Amino acid sequence: MPEKAFSVCIKDSVFIDAACGSGGMLSTTYDFLRRKNPYVDVRLFGQEINPESYAICLADMLIKGQDVKNIMGDEEANTLKTDCFPDQKMRLVIMNPPFGTPWGGKDAPEGQEKKVREENKKGGRFEHGLPGTGDAQLLFMQHAINKLDEKNGRAAIITNGSPLFSGGTTSGESQIRRWMLEEDLIEAIIALPTQLFYNTDIGIYIFILSRNKRPDRRGKVQLINAVDMWKPLRKSLGKKRREIDRESMKKITELYSNFEENQYCKIFPNEEFMYKEYAVYQPLQRRGVLDAESIERLRTSSYFTSNSSIFNETDFEQLKEMNPRSAADEKKYQKYLAGQQFVADVLTILEANRSDQVFMDYGEFEKHLKSLLGKVEGMSASRLTGIAMVLAVMDKTAVVQKDRKGEIIKDTTTKDTEIIKLTQDPEKYFEEEVYSHVPDAIWAYEFDPEKKESATNKEKLGAEFPFTRFFYEYKEPEKADDLLAQFMELEKSLSEKIAALQESEGV
Repeated sequence: MPEKAFSVCIKDSVFIDAACGSGGMLSTTYDFLRRKNPYVDVRLFGQEINPESYAICLADMLIKGQDVKNIMGDEEANTLKTDCFPDQKMRLVIMNPPFGTPWGGKDAPEGQEKKVREENKKGGRFEHGLPGTGDAQLLFMQHAINKLDEKNGRAAIITNGSPLFSGGTTSGESQIRRWMLEEDLIEAIIALPTQLFYNTDIGIYIFILSRNKRPDRRGKVQLINAVDMWKPLRKSLGKKRREIDRESMKKITELYSNFEENQYCKIFPNEEFMYKEYAVYQPLQRRGVLDAESIERLRTSSYFTSNSSIFNETDFEQLKEMNPRSAADEKKYQKYLAGQQFVADVLTILEANRSDQVFMDYGEFEKHLKSLLGKVEGMSASRLTGIAMVLAVMDKTAVVQKDRKGEIIKDTTTKDTEIIKLTQDPEKYFEEEVYSHVPDAIWAYEFDPEKKESATNKEKLGAEFPFTRFFYEYKEPEKADDLLAQFMELEKSLSEKIAALQESEGV
């Protein structure tokens, strides 16, 4: 889609943005504001990376008497790399950043990823998070927020559905949404109809952002469902088959300004969209046996065939074919040779001690394995546990394992996660949603605020906007008999038409 964005400066406010395109949105906004108030001081600012679009925009701004120094273009105006108006803030921003455009990786402009990552540091425009490198929309949104006037700045940003819910709990996307909610920047999200754009027919949304919400809006987000507010075009323009007519525009703006709940409008506290991710485990209950089946399971397991710490069969074959090998590759090759021998030694001993004896106490089974494999070259406590976990299978009739303090040991292979909104009580949630399926479930919020945050100790607090869930209406499916009757009627009608056609052609 074409990149479009505009900024409007009223009084002493100014704007800087990422993609003003040929200036269509700039011009439309200018004309709209001047119609509302012929004396308003409208100053337009923009950046556009495409030279052809930039030239058209520049000509339009000259016609309108705007200061062309406020419209920056060409490669140096790449907003993700450069803020061309670093010392200016703006009163209003309207932006339509490109959908699904990569900001990093091989498909991004040279040097762009480096610049973005530099601005991800504290104090930079993108300090609140980096989305996946394949989509820059949430970077544009952070840029827009960064440029908002601290007292009265407001923005309307058009996106596709990705910024609403993409990414996991600790992902950059989720953390950017969390930051916007915690800062109370989101006034409303409006779902618009599909087929509004020339080169894409996907669903689109408008984020309404504000630095100064009115009192009744503070701490809340308004969702407006306007997907059915449109009229068809008389003639399609590419994939654009619909437009938002004047009546629909009026209805959408009234829904927004009235700020009242109805079938098209829902209002929620910010916490409704924020959640914590809880880990769920089952107790360690496993049955162990050294029979042919379990030994074969170990032999073909990823633990013995694609384990970079012990033996990776694919990597080993590639290293074996290298001649010569680098020092690092030779070191890895020697490690895998030792791992290959370790695997062979373990399997040889297990085959020699194959038995039908069943251990219903996993702890006893692990002790038995230690007595057999404890002296194997390369054996460690972690490797012994890994082998035991592959050989043993989950069995709810087996003995529940406990540690020295008498606390139940969790089976790490059973780990699952549950997403629980901040507005929900975790205890009540597990009582209603989990225990009926897994009565002995053990749940925990795996984050220790007393320890330094790291890759393994990260707060599992995220945010998303599952928009369609809030407006979902259940529709009872048609009865099978009714569907069959419709099918038979269609078949009868088709048969009659075929017969009439054959008769007219003298067949």
